[in-house]
Amino acid sequence: MFRLIATLITGLALALAMAIGEQLGRRPRWTPRAIRWWHARVCRDLGLHIEVVGALHPGALLVVNHVSWLDIPVLGAQGGIDFLSKAEIRGWPLVGWMAAIGGTLFIARGANQTARLTEIIGERVRAGRSVAIFPEGTTSDGTSLLRFHPRLFAIGQQPGVVIQPVALRYGADPEPDPVAPFVGDDNLLAHLARLLRHGPLSVRVEFLPPMDPSLTDRRQLAERARTAIASALGLPASQASRAQAIGPHSPATPASASPSVVLAE
Repeated sequence: MFRLIATLITGLALALAMAIGEQLGRRPRWTPRAIRWWHARVCRDLGLHIEVVGALHPGALLVVNHVSWLDIPVLGAQGGIDFLSKAEIRGWPLVGWMAAIGGTLFIARGANQTARLTEIIGERVRAGRSVAIFPEGTTSDGTSLLRFHPRLFAIGQQPGVVIQPVALRYGADPEPDPVAPFVGDDNLLAHLARLLRHGPLSVRVEFLPPMDPSLTDRRQLAERARTAIASALGLPASQASRAQAIGPHSPATPASASPSVVLAE
């Protein structure tokens, strides 16, 4: 816990330096390296043992299954990756400000922002920056995949945008570790306390091959990405979860439990 607090203080100092640089009209050149280093340090402080399979495709739209807030530092430790988050996170004390300084994009439910965000994300990807989205729109417990909402897959319809599926799995046993998922009525501090009591936690990050660039239909892109991730996780692609059956705003998977956003079609 003391190491983690020290890391958070260091993160605040880095974010402040980045903010000052941006106010002066010059984003520090060391920003991507510093953010990656900070994410890696958070993972180390939390006792996460990360196994990486495959390689991050430079400048890709990363499509990732969503299990926990841990997904952010786990992925962020692998390279220069920006994230798409729900707008509520921007209002979190300190965390929201740090995320914004680090390059996170925010989307508000029902604000008709998808077209503009599609353009912004496409520009970032074509410029060589990777951007991660969580198309399930909320977290699951790791034993199944929710439906992938196709709306943001419109980004993959733009010329020069490469889509790379990424599969995240927590735990070294045949069944996913139950401590990692951040679902239901979970409280961030309570979940953090459970993680610290749990001890070392294995995480597998599998960067899958980029998708066929000839695919242009966003529903097809969504289903192909979901199938690829399900296969990597050893899950049937057609598996229906309880959360799918009862909807993303149910007590089992409320939108407030996750730093992502439900993007219904």
